[in-house]
Amino acid sequence: MGRIFEVRKATMFARWDRMAKQFTRIGKDIAIAVKQSGPDPENNPALRRAMQNAKGVNMPKDRVEAAIKRAMGKDKTDYEEVVYEGYAPHGVAVMVETATDNTTRTVANVRMHFNRGGGSLGNSGSVGFLFNRLGEFKIKNDGQDQEELELELIDFGLEEIGEDSEGNLIIRAAFSEFGNMAKALEEKGFNIISAELKRIPTTTVELNEEQAKEVLELIDRLEQDEDVQQVFYNLK
Repeated sequence: MGRIFEVRKATMFARWDRMAKQFTRIGKDIAIAVKQSGPDPENNPALRRAMQNAKGVNMPKDRVEAAIKRAMGKDKTDYEEVVYEGYAPHGVAVMVETATDNTTRTVANVRMHFNRGGGSLGNSGSVGFLFNRLGEFKIKNDGQDQEELELELIDFGLEEIGEDSEGNLIIRAAFSEFGNMAKALEEKGFNIISAELKRIPTTTVELNEEQAKEVLELIDRLEQDEDVQQVFYNLK
């Protein structure tokens, strides 16, 4: 896989906006996890994963605890997870994962973002076949030998291993093996920064700088929507 490069905005305000968005996203992940399997992270892998991700983005502990309490309360918001598929300009495939309490609002907003960005919202299955769903774990690089680590994790569903732009190790596992890999990394004592389900493109589209800018403007518009959790695309 080589190095995995991540695109990051450089300005302080963009970092603050991204942090607020991350907190909101994780808060919804917590609410969904608690609704499905209860408030005990020991017996709820999805909640444990959300709490790991909260720690990874420095979400305050009191905000995590408050999100769990809200998810258990009478006035809790019930979120529905819905995935939308479509195309950005220049044939770039896009998948949009949302968590919403109003699907009518969400689909209208997602369609608007696609239209205004020069893309088009498609039907379910229109681009999903262009992506593989994998579990992606980011762990602190403490000088581990990647070849040895690969052999150590191959029996737990390892698909690929590499580094991100900050030197953290990125471990990807088959979707069906997500739980096994998470358990293995925890038992082996690795410092897990984040653990997420990703949609990795099987093929990519290469564009010139101007065309890529048009695509990324649409992606940014989608990512800023309050109902959107994650956006995946196959721009190289």
